[in-house]
Amino acid sequence: MRRRENSVILLCYPYAFSHKDFFMDYMKSIKLIDKLEASGTLEKEEFVFLLSHHTRETGEYLFEKARNVTNRYFNGYIYLRGLIEITNYCKNDCYYCGIRRSNRQVARYRLSPEEILACCDMGYPLGFRTFVLQGGEDAYYSDETVISIVKSIKAKYPDCAVTLSIGEKSYESYLNFFKAGADRYLLRHETADSLHYSRLHPLGQTLESRKSCLYALKDIGYQVGTGFMVGSPFQTKENLAEDLLFIKELRPEMIGIGPFISHHDTPFADQPSGSMESTLFVIGILRLMIPNALIPATTALGTIDPDGRARGILAGANVVMPNLSPQEVRKKYALYDNKICTDEEAAEGILQLREGVEKLGYKIKTDRGDFNPLNSKM
Repeated sequence: MRRRENSVILLCYPYAFSHKDFFMDYMKSIKLIDKLEASGTLEKEEFVFLLSHHTRETGEYLFEKARNVTNRYFNGYIYLRGLIEITNYCKNDCYYCGIRRSNRQVARYRLSPEEILACCDMGYPLGFRTFVLQGGEDAYYSDETVISIVKSIKAKYPDCAVTLSIGEKSYESYLNFFKAGADRYLLRHETADSLHYSRLHPLGQTLESRKSCLYALKDIGYQVGTGFMVGSPFQTKENLAEDLLFIKELRPEMIGIGPFISHHDTPFADQPSGSMESTLFVIGILRLMIPNALIPATTALGTIDPDGRARGILAGANVVMPNLSPQEVRKKYALYDNKICTDEEAAEGILQLREGVEKLGYKIKTDRGDFNPLNSKM
């Protein structure tokens, strides 16, 4: 079968494979993708080779396998999450982020507990059964306030999951949020290389601290999400390989991957954006690494390319996160330039979203969409 496949490939791409070195690199990449599918991981140098020799042809091969795996574990369903961006205040000063502390041009806002609950009230009739509360690290939301918000949502909508994405906290805080009813927590590690981390963040923010938080969340029992930007400043293929190996070690239930997109009011304003193709390739790799992971087709994908989120689904993503935030604050939560926040992206466009997903051959599923261990395939 493999010999026949190779013959078909040669017929389809005769010019590309007229060069022996190209063909040999292609065949090595194909073998590595097969190995990844079979074993769930590669050695660091193998990841580096695969990432360094990514082509349209290897991408097509990888994405087909990723789709097959996604369909095997999720039966053609795409899960819906309602994103509520609760605050754009942040104590941190990450060099890549548009809502960083030092950016004086941001029109800051906070949602009150009542406004947050109103977002859930809007989303529930539309079929949302997971609410994602995301924001900068804002001291206004004390532990007591967060606990109260979580309890209010769970009391009114007991069949819904609550996901928090509000940054680094103490073990005790995470535990209290969990006891209050929070089900999931999203915290991107951004990069698994300490030197690279230091080039993306100011002194005082460390990879060690970020990893400590992620392991605390796992220990407590959350469904945990992490991830990173593809194409961030100073990133190397070796960095990306380390990210993949860290994710394999952590085994998060959710993985958020998106291209780096600069913001004009940050130190990285002039840095080029990450590649759509490279981002999709990493999504496909992650699907083979952790077949049952919940992987969103992110807003950043849709920002860098109008078809980005659709292409993300076809590369192995299985979650979409429409925006439930009040219309008047959506543009204020600008982590990067040109973030899409039209009615098509917003929750009001749910019917169009459903139709778009069905055109890809998938169906929207409106339950909680919890992570399922490998021994309990859906």
